[in-house]
Amino acid sequence: MKEDRRRFLKSVTAVSAAGAVPAGLVPEVAQAQHATHVAQAKPPTAAATQMQAYVYLTPPEVEFVEAAVARLIPADELGPGAKEAGVALFIDHQLAGAWGTMARNYRQGPWPEGTPQQGYQSPLTPQEVYRAAIREVNLQCAKQYGKAFAELAPAQQDDVLRALDEGKLALESVPARLFFGMLWDNTQEGFFADPVYGGNRDKVGWRLVGFPGVAAIYVQHVDKYNVAYRARPVSIADMQQKLAQVDEHGHPVHVMLAANEKE
Repeated sequence: MKEDRRRFLKSVTAVSAAGAVPAGLVPEVAQAQHATHVAQAKPPTAAATQMQAYVYLTPPEVEFVEAAVARLIPADELGPGAKEAGVALFIDHQLAGAWGTMARNYRQGPWPEGTPQQGYQSPLTPQEVYRAAIREVNLQCAKQYGKAFAELAPAQQDDVLRALDEGKLALESVPARLFFGMLWDNTQEGFFADPVYGGNRDKVGWRLVGFPGVAAIYVQHVDKYNVAYRARPVSIADMQQKLAQVDEHGHPVHVMLAANEKE
């Protein structure tokens, strides 16, 4: 599971470094208010503190997800991985919301196996997929290794994840590939989504790929060809907490990095 992350990032950042959240889920956040940039971050707000609390996943399920995402996007010489970025918390909050319950999806069936072009075909909600799959994967791990997934050695965890990806691990309630595909998609989303959703902690995903975050005005850069746009990333949370300088139109004013400056 531990691939060269440079190749991984090259493939996924072309889609969107912002990491779109699961379809149908829109954060209920207040209108961003305008303020000048401050050097030091303010203490966490009540909303920010609440974002750190798990809502749906049980402690054993959190352990499973944290262990799994740590293998899917591991920490390495380039920086923190998915576990450190809070991806498990991101996944928990998505499961607890409209996406997790399929609140905005048609759910009347029928449920034959569809083609990739037909999209999601399972009668189970994402909540139900995660709960059943985690339980059954842990049972399989207990049978084979005598331990739950989170307690396995990294190489053993890689073997289990690979078996899920290839559909070789038999689960009773959920197709293995369905669960792995959902877990992998959610891991990427949590690593690159705006931190307001609970993942991408300290904007580690954005810093890794050089994504500036909330869109600014780029008119003065239009005629600068083949010049990298290197700025300190600005998140929705920065806008909400008045930590970002804004222009007269309410767009963030990106603080540019020097040529040799690292985030």
